[in-house]
Amino acid sequence: MSEYRFTREVDAVIIGAGNGGLAAGASLAKNGVKPLILEKHSSPGGFASSFVRGRFEFETALHVLADYGPDNNRGNLGKFFDELGLDVEFVEVPEAYRLITTHDPEGNLDAVMPMGIEAYIDKMEQYVPGSRESVTNYLLICKEIYDALLYLGKNKGNVDKDVLLKEYGNFVRTCAASQQQVLDAIKMPKKAQRILNAYWTYLAVEMDRINFTIFGVMIYVLLEKSAYIPKSRSHEISMALEQKIRELGGAVECNSEVENILVKDGKVLGVKTTRGEYIKTTQVVANMSEHTVYSRMVYPANAVPPRCYQIANARIMGPGAVVVYLGLNKSADELGITEYEYLIYDSMDTTDVYKAFDSRGRTKAQATACLNLAIPNCSPPGTCIISFTVLNHGNRWADVKPEKYFEEKERIAKEILDEFKLATGIDLAPYIEEIEIATPATFANINKKYNGSIYGYECVDWDSLIPKTMTIQDEDENPIKGLSFVGGFSRRSQGFSSSYMTGEVAGRIAAAKWKEENKNV
Repeated sequence: MSEYRFTREVDAVIIGAGNGGLAAGASLAKNGVKPLILEKHSSPGGFASSFVRGRFEFETALHVLADYGPDNNRGNLGKFFDELGLDVEFVEVPEAYRLITTHDPEGNLDAVMPMGIEAYIDKMEQYVPGSRESVTNYLLICKEIYDALLYLGKNKGNVDKDVLLKEYGNFVRTCAASQQQVLDAIKMPKKAQRILNAYWTYLAVEMDRINFTIFGVMIYVLLEKSAYIPKSRSHEISMALEQKIRELGGAVECNSEVENILVKDGKVLGVKTTRGEYIKTTQVVANMSEHTVYSRMVYPANAVPPRCYQIANARIMGPGAVVVYLGLNKSADELGITEYEYLIYDSMDTTDVYKAFDSRGRTKAQATACLNLAIPNCSPPGTCIISFTVLNHGNRWADVKPEKYFEEKERIAKEILDEFKLATGIDLAPYIEEIEIATPATFANINKKYNGSIYGYECVDWDSLIPKTMTIQDEDENPIKGLSFVGGFSRRSQGFSSSYMTGEVAGRIAAAKWKEENKNV
């Protein structure tokens, strides 16, 4: 007899209704297993949400979905959403990005890069004559890596090495390489490298350390599939996933926080909520970091194998962010804002910019999105919505005294707007109608992210997409049987698309395990 007084039994429990958790719930339900999602907040979504200030509805976090794709060229995420039949309207963003550098010793850049492989190559050749061959070769390698990952996923990590070597030789040659090593090997001109690397802030690891596979696939998917956003903010996706889970027999319970994951003899027994309810299950999917689960949630604590602590402690936590949300009483056209996505750096020395994450301030990079350039009617006529994101390691906010917190974040917001003015010549300050400022402390408080990290674990050589994909069926990957992870801290690292797809994969695997356990029932 169990030592716990379980009040109910469910097929699977998902802890957290963020992107990964909702996707896992939908994946489980689609595969015939009924999940119970327990969410501590009053509504699902996590980072995929929105909020209202005055007459503006702000997108909380999403800039682009790069693996969705048009009707005739769906990405993996688009196919997953199509299979679920989600009722969400998506719109395509107009360009890949505009890169501006403001203090670059190698010469400041101002480059607007389009979507589409051929269009991107042509535009790069305009900015950097003589770059066509190397940029073409780079993107061909990226395509081969993308195809190799599809092969790995289709075979669940169990691959024919001869096929891998014959058909995907560049995948084998580059899987342990950094982005910089690949760029140098193909002799891409330095200026072209600087323009190509503009999107690095979405992975937040400098070019000498970022694993080429994950960076290259990100760029390839962005250009090949284009980028999309939901017309009614990312919370539209969250609500559609919740509705689909319920339609397929699952359940989502908000204001329900899991306190413990109960483990015995190396296997999951169930969970205990903060209200003291014990729920029996053999499958738990955690939409949170290993640090949180292993250090605070698994009960008893000695049920966590030492190897789990060793791996978790070896991983490097990504940065948090300061995000400034502006509702402006002028239209984008009136203000002179011409692009959806501005990537503004002091310089393209990514090592220098990365080091600046350890400061508390505007740092040396910002990713700025004007929602109206993709969704013209997202705000009232004659207005527009802009968000500015800069990265800080959350522990740099630990010494800010409570009485100085608002003053400090307002100081940083001013620095961010000043840098945008320097880069674009556009002074937004006189037209601010609504402003909200989030910091790593905000994300630590609302989303319970360690140090306010929004980026999950860093994607470095030993801890990136390839080794995690190759261990997809490795029993050592999750030494506690029945426990798996989704979201930005799991197999595919950070980003909306990656979080959704970790949920899709984890849901399929958990469903298969549940069916195996219950085949004779």
